Amino acid sequence: MTPADKAKIFLEALPYVQRFRNARFVVKYGGAAMDDAELVRHTLRDVVLLEAVGIQVVLIHGGGPAIGRALKEAGISSSFVDGLRVTDAATMQVIERVLSRELGPAMVEMLDGLGGKARQVLGQEVFCAKPFGMAGTRGDKISLGFVGEPASVSAKSIESLLAERVIPVVSPLGRGEDGHLYNINADTAAGCLAGALRAEKLVYLTDVNGVLRDPQDPKSTISVLTPKDVAVLQDRGVLKGGMLPKVQSALTALRAGVGKVHLLDGRIPHALLLEVFTDSGVGTELVL
Repeated sequence: MTPADKAKIFLEALPYVQRFRNARFVVKYGGAAMDDAELVRHTLRDVVLLEAVGIQVVLIHGGGPAIGRALKEAGISSSFVDGLRVTDAATMQVIERVLSRELGPAMVEMLDGLGGKARQVLGQEVFCAKPFGMAGTRGDKISLGFVGEPASVSAKSIESLLAERVIPVVSPLGRGEDGHLYNINADTAAGCLAGALRAEKLVYLTDVNGVLRDPQDPKSTISVLTPKDVAVLQDRGVLKGGMLPKVQSALTALRAGVGKVHLLDGRIPHALLLEVFTDSGVGTELVL
């Protein structure tokens, strides 16, 4: 690459840098995209770059693979319903340890080491949770144990950190009115937080290249989705498993005032920068 080629890259990014200065982005990072240490480092360096050019970034992380391994080591089996992990008391203890005492602190340490300034924010300080109720096929309620959903969001601590140019690293946990800690789907938590912050963008970095028209064809990524398109895909049974809560929370965030939502394959090097700073973009964009 010649110096002129490098200059063209910066020039292409310039209007986006100008447009998004002081804008708020919520980035949800999870899935197998978090399982490659070198890829995690590259992604977090991209987050540091976003903050360095004036974008206020909030990072909310999942940790499904790491939690799965920890549960297996503890001899605790896992089961899922529509992409949500059924969570009993023993499972909740493992989830809290992995998210709050392992992954969160590790990401803060790496962001700081890359030249950023980050701070861990425990999800229970942000999300007031309520038990997640799921209707069964016979109209009854299916209990998922200590699985919750946000009843309300308190973003004051996060807004204070953003004002200090600090990157908040948030875990998807919530405290219920009953005093119990609840496991909140990280996609749902990210959508609610982005709405509370009136973020310009909500970005999901995951292990799938956006929403696929054919789940068996990784090249069938849908570039732009509207609520009408989502309804059609749901009727066809295309949206299922872990993609379902992502898309549902994305629509909730858009209706709450978030500008745009992007679903990207976090395994693609610099997918975040390609989406934000280039004309073409990658993955799926959801708009109202």
